[in-house]
Amino acid sequence: MSAVLAPRPAAAADPLAAIRDLVRRELAPKVIDIDTKAEYPEAFLRALGRAGGFAGAVSPGHGGNGRGLVHTIGVMEEVAKTCLSTGFLVWCQTAVARYIELSDNDAAKRAYLPRLATGELLGGTGLSNTMKSSDEIEAYRLTAERVAGGYVVNGVLPWVSNLGPGHVFVTGCPVAGEDGLAFLVVECAAPDFKLVECAHFVALDGTRTLACHFKDTFIPEARVLAHPGASAAYLRRIKPGMILAQMGMGLGLVDACAEMMRQSNRTHAHVNAFLDDQADDVESALAAARDATYALAAALDADPSADVVLDVLKLRLAGGELALRAANAALLHMGAKGYLLRSPAQRRLREAYFIAIVTPATKHLRKEIARLEARGAHPAGAAA
Repeated sequence: MSAVLAPRPAAAADPLAAIRDLVRRELAPKVIDIDTKAEYPEAFLRALGRAGGFAGAVSPGHGGNGRGLVHTIGVMEEVAKTCLSTGFLVWCQTAVARYIELSDNDAAKRAYLPRLATGELLGGTGLSNTMKSSDEIEAYRLTAERVAGGYVVNGVLPWVSNLGPGHVFVTGCPVAGEDGLAFLVVECAAPDFKLVECAHFVALDGTRTLACHFKDTFIPEARVLAHPGASAAYLRRIKPGMILAQMGMGLGLVDACAEMMRQSNRTHAHVNAFLDDQADDVESALAAARDATYALAAALDADPSADVVLDVLKLRLAGGELALRAANAALLHMGAKGYLLRSPAQRRLREAYFIAIVTPATKHLRKEIARLEARGAHPAGAAA
């Protein structure tokens, strides 16, 4: 009698397989137009939402998958391997969803999260000025006044990305006569609010980055994520994950640069060997950064207020520096071919500089790390 063998367990399904296929089919053919013609990849973003690409930032009770930052960063990394502009838009979309998810406003969660999770509704972050002002880098650009039923906001935010007439974003600003900030959901279609075109950028010009003009703009209570008395605790919940999630952009870009170096070495390894950074060097640094990123993501998924802020800042700083190093190495490996207008190598170098200057920029990160270390903060986990 022959033995009956137990069936071998099926391999676990790749949670990012559908995302990877979507990127290959629908994003890759558009990359040059996104870069050189400032084409906003709205159709891809909505398709990505339908495929579950934004669902990690939202709890299952509001239409997400509850997989948190680990899933969100993974999606961003896959997208950024092909196009950093679109990877950045994934960060914008998932960041605004996470801000709402981590608030105590159930009305806002019901109103926005199911649509943000599927890409039916698109949105931006609007917290660059808030973060820089909180860290004493620049003055607040917006002011709010508490009125019956909500707040009235005035001022101008110069650059907010992933916006459009039907989009939303979150911002935070001081409130007249009160200590602390108000964090608010802004609907771009609101009365007394206007979107204004900005100057053109050398990279990521397809990110629909616009200036936001508030003139006695009323924000009702249903769109208030945190009042001044609760704003410090709210900012502690959202800030580490907001910064860490940007590593998805850096990891994807560095991975793509290492692949370009490998490709060049098929024909020019004999001369590329004299360059300072080799593919093995970049890939080793990438592996370490990736391990640290997902470990911190898991910690923040378990507790958004986990004491890992210094670790996150140091890792994000290292990620930006690695992106510049990898993009520079890739262009040098590619040589004259990398200097052509349609070459990904020169685009990757411009994109890497974006990672180094987007909030929090390299200088911002170094300033904040120095401040925390001077205050005696100690790392709570592994950093790169």
